Amino acid sequence: MIRVIYQWQVPPENLSAFQQAWKQTTTSIHETVPGARGSFLLQDHANPGKILTIARWDSREDWQAFFEAENPPQMLRMRELGERVSVTSYDEFEDVTV
Repeated sequence: MIRVIYQWQVPPENLSAFQQAWKQTTTSIHETVPGARGSFLLQDHANPGKILTIARWDSREDWQAFFEAENPPQMLRMRELGERVSVTSYDEFEDVTV
């Protein structure tokens, strides 16, 4: 299992539309891309335009097959509404969330 953290900078006027686009994008990817396990969305309390989306994938290979061109077409609407600042992948050692 891996987690991929995407950091975004989203203008205040686009926050609601970005959230909707993220939800549609995540649902579509989860339903159609092998290995995609979904995502969650975080907003920085002190800087509301700083958004993290954290996706879970079965394997690095599954994610790399999806992210091969670094601009998957499924994420186009999100990129129109905000700037993707960074993408970092992490191996999941352990998860004790409930």
